[in-house]
Amino acid sequence: MKLDPFYPIVDSYQWIERLVPLGVRLVQLRIKDQDAESTREQIRQSFALCRRHDCQLIVNDYWQHAIDLGCDYVHLGQEDLDDADLHAIKRAAIRIGISTHSGEELERALSCDPDYVALGPIYPTILKKMPWQPQGLERIGKWKALIGNIPLVGIGGLTPERAPGVLEAGADIVSVVTDITLNQDPESRTQQWIALCAPHRQ
Repeated sequence: MKLDPFYPIVDSYQWIERLVPLGVRLVQLRIKDQDAESTREQIRQSFALCRRHDCQLIVNDYWQHAIDLGCDYVHLGQEDLDDADLHAIKRAAIRIGISTHSGEELERALSCDPDYVALGPIYPTILKKMPWQPQGLERIGKWKALIGNIPLVGIGGLTPERAPGVLEAGADIVSVVTDITLNQDPESRTQQWIALCAPHRQ
């Protein structure tokens, strides 16, 4: 399964409904601080809508819901790996993406046989406080050399101006959160990103 080079991350079905019909082909649903029933329903709705629009949905963290609903991709942070049943996820034929921020975390991620690896933050980010300094473009090339053919996602502080450098440094995919969700015109910004990444589609 070839993943699209443009990878927005949103926190609700409402965002999926707004952005996916614009031509988004890869999106992560990252829901936080909601009850299990609401989370499951949003995942169900998002998966159905993404399938209608030929978009790959990646479910953040909620791997059991992903199994139950027949989804085909989950994303796990390092903390999520502590509790996730990787054998159950693999038995369900669900692919896995994993976040990394250091050499130790990359080694752990690779031991899980991931379907992609995310590196961040590439640039300073306002999304959440992190103990990690910005990785910079040079780290992208080092990560790519280590993981080989596994797709590499660059995330953290990305803008349309910064994205070409991230892709040229070795990332296969650029992931975006606040540059879209905090934009005054998220739809137009999304279309700008789609056009920017279109030449990198294979």
